[in-house]
Amino acid sequence: MLSHDQVWEAIDRLAERNSLSASGLAKRAGLDSTAFNKSKRRSSDGRPRWPSTESLAKIMQATGASLDDFMALLGGTARRGGVPGASDTGIPLLGFAQAGAGGYFDDAGFPAGHGWDMVEFPAGVADGSYALKVQGDSMLPLYRDGDVLIVHPGATVRRGDRVVVKTSGGEVMAKIMTKRSAQIIELTSMNPDHPDRSLPMAQVEWVARIVWASQ
Repeated sequence: MLSHDQVWEAIDRLAERNSLSASGLAKRAGLDSTAFNKSKRRSSDGRPRWPSTESLAKIMQATGASLDDFMALLGGTARRGGVPGASDTGIPLLGFAQAGAGGYFDDAGFPAGHGWDMVEFPAGVADGSYALKVQGDSMLPLYRDGDVLIVHPGATVRRGDRVVVKTSGGEVMAKIMTKRSAQIIELTSMNPDHPDRSLPMAQVEWVARIVWASQ
């Protein structure tokens, strides 16, 4: 049986996947900006308020999420995506050089389609995570050629986190997030020989946190 907290957490996770606040998600869906505020989740006498099915349908339409995507979030874990061969003993693996090509990710930044390999993952890595193999020296000294980064699209991203960002132009980069607002994201390069980046959020498809690295 679904709980009140599960449903609201799923809404928050859907907002995070799309680099939005709960208010930003509501506005994108054409709802009042306060519709998903914490204060609106309970009535004045403390009784739980549930989101309407209409509002859920609108946020899924606005973000491109399917009902299956949303139901996966209700369980408190993100799905592995439509990657053939994904199982409880491995996660999808892709090289950075291939990650910018189309067809490897869905709109929320989760792995999809064909062409992924599989890699054993360390204990404690959440469902929905995937692996990217470092290629080249652009991430030195933190990450070397051949290192494997575990990325979790459903994880909360905060200032100072190491993240993977994909742009609408197909560029995929690993950086340190120093600032993010509704309008812009600022990224610091791990390698001082490579420039820092400042991107309009309109040009960002998704942002996912690096949660583990093999070094």
